[in-house]
Parts: sequence; C-alpha cells; structure tokens
Amino acid sequence: MPRYRLRLLLVEDHPFQLLATQCLLNSFGFDRLTLAENAEQAIRLMTQCEQPFDLMLCDQCLPDLPGLELVEIASRGGFIVGAILLSGLPALELENLNTQALQRNLPLLGYLAKPLNRDELIDLIPATLNVGI
Repeated sequence: MPRYRLRLLLVEDHPFQLLATQCLLNSFGFDRLTLAENAEQAIRLMTQCEQPFDLMLCDQCLPDLPGLELVEIASRGGFIVGAILLSGLPALELENLNTQALQRNLPLLGYLAKPLNRDELIDLIPATLNVGI
C-alpha cells in the first residue's frame, strides 16, 4: 500500500464516523491526519498551523456550520489547498453544493459518500496534490 505525504484535516462531528474514517484513511495510506469534531475546532487548528493543509475532508452536516461554509472560511484564510465534502445527502443536493462551490471559486474537489472508498478518494485528488506517493 502506498503512503501519502498529504497533510489532511478531517472534520467529522460523530465520534464513531470520525474514528471509522480515520482508520479507513490510515488503511488507505494517509497517516498525516489532524482531527476536528466541529467547525470551531477545525478553524482553531487551521489558524495554529504554520502551513496550509493539503486537503480538508469535511462532513457537510456539522452542528455548528455547514461543511461548504467551512470550506469557504478555510479557503479564504489560506488554510487549505483543496477540500472534499463527506456526506450521506442525496446526489442532487450534493451536486447543488458542488455548483455553489464552483460559483464561489472554492477549491472543492468533489464529494464522497460515507463510508469512504479508496479509489473514489484517490480519483478526486488531483496530481498537483498527490505529493509523495
């Protein structure tokens, strides 16, 4: 299994989903993870880092802020290079979020259903982010 040097911020409010997604990402070869349980904690972690995260994986349905809004804050603040929304929402709603991200010029690479699929995740990560496979 390849190891990826990408620095990931995983934002997920459900403890079980957070742990399960962390384990999956580790098994996929992503081990440079920072975990946040809500948007407030994610913003605090981002502001404390010296360099932006390569990728933020973010639940769309956070209790304190919608995921897409967190992507916008993170992007405008220069805290992330790219983002992927994680959600169980219907495909039409997710496509609408994707369209909104494009209209707002956000670095949203797409969205993934939970639980994550390694191939779908890798397909969303552009070559420019795929540093150190």
